[in-house]
Amino acid sequence: MSKPILTSLALAVAVFAGGCATLVPPLPTADSRTPLEWPLPPSTTATTADVTEASGTTSSPAHEAQAADIGWRDFFVDPHLAELVARALANNRDLRVAVLNVERARAQYRIQRADRLPSLGASATLERTGGDIPVSQTYTAGVGLAAFELDLFGRVRNLSEAALQGYLAQEETRRAAQLSLIAEVANAYLTLAADQELLQLAQATLEAHEKSLHLAEKRHQTGSASALDVSQVRTQVEAARTDVDRHTGQVAQDTNALNLLVGAPVETALLPGGMSSGITGLAPLPAGLPSDVLLRRPDVQAAEHQLLAANANIGAARAAFFPSITLTGSIGSASGELSGLFESGTHVWSFAPSINLPIFQGGRLRARLGVAKVDRDIALAQYEKSIQAGFREVADALALTTTLARQRQSQQALVEAATQAEALSKARYLAGRDSYLTQLDAQRTLYAAQSGMVAVQLAEQTNRIALYRVLGGGWNE
Repeated sequence: MSKPILTSLALAVAVFAGGCATLVPPLPTADSRTPLEWPLPPSTTATTADVTEASGTTSSPAHEAQAADIGWRDFFVDPHLAELVARALANNRDLRVAVLNVERARAQYRIQRADRLPSLGASATLERTGGDIPVSQTYTAGVGLAAFELDLFGRVRNLSEAALQGYLAQEETRRAAQLSLIAEVANAYLTLAADQELLQLAQATLEAHEKSLHLAEKRHQTGSASALDVSQVRTQVEAARTDVDRHTGQVAQDTNALNLLVGAPVETALLPGGMSSGITGLAPLPAGLPSDVLLRRPDVQAAEHQLLAANANIGAARAAFFPSITLTGSIGSASGELSGLFESGTHVWSFAPSINLPIFQGGRLRARLGVAKVDRDIALAQYEKSIQAGFREVADALALTTTLARQRQSQQALVEAATQAEALSKARYLAGRDSYLTQLDAQRTLYAAQSGMVAVQLAEQTNRIALYRVLGGGWNE
């Protein structure tokens, strides 16, 4: 058997024998110390009928599934909001950067993975020498293997695994960014709707106070009302006009914020006309929902991939303490004439293995191993923290689910009582049985109750979106 064939076989055996060992330590067990169940009964069964009635939706199998399994198109029942979310996913620049970061991480992983395979290349050279000796030239052409490291202790493979986990973590980060973007668009839409509702309320209040001022001026002319009554009504008119201007500015700011999130100007037809309770369609959570659903959150999965990457880097740092073998070889043809380059008798080959044995590195290798271990411990702590933070976010949202529903019911009753009281005080004032101060207090109470109702509706809807987000939903179609 010829030497080139023996050399090729030796290279093949070395390639397949490489990477048979690994020095990656066992992955430490995360101890987030979170309860197995939520601190509150994770169910809003007591308010099921109320939530269903408020959202204008009916129970369906999709609503009974876990939040992570419910696509955002099924969660948002408002078609205008769904359209804005779709546009934001297509046009938002922050999400676009997140997607490009995923592409970059994938390319980096492919670069690192390529080191596990030999790099073959063809070359052709012309070498001319001269001086006091006659000029000579040599033509060479061949195929060579350039500095291929035998992965005897898994260093290259561990670096490739770390790059892979980094890529997967970046993908989960992209999903988390998408989830956050959907929630931000929904919250901006809700905030705009609430401010528009408050603007409409302020405008209606201003119109009512202007009518009251016109009536008070007439009563003052006839002697039925004092100048104090007219002044008091005028203060209400100016206060309502101030609220109209304030809410007008807030609506403009909310529109600009929504345009930024969507990535393009939003048509007026897609903007909300006011606060509606049928924007989201999340049904009450099933009783006994375990806390391990947090593991499906993109941010928790990203932290887990970062932990795996840091653990793989420890194996690569350990492998650096051991000898490394690098293979370099080539096979081809050499001739003094270009026309005879590939004729018989011109075949040449070379095989130049090298071994590197670390002897004295000044503590560099130990320091690198120490850094890798600390990075792994940091990644573990961040993984545990992400679980704890997720548990707290879900617990907070669950704590507000029932209380906000009850608060909305109480606020609705307050609005009804204030409306009745305002009507009675107005009738008594027109009949001359009470002063305008009594009606003024009733009007203020009604306006505050109506504004509070809008705030409670906004808080309830925002909390339902937050619960959907923190449970890992929002990134599926």
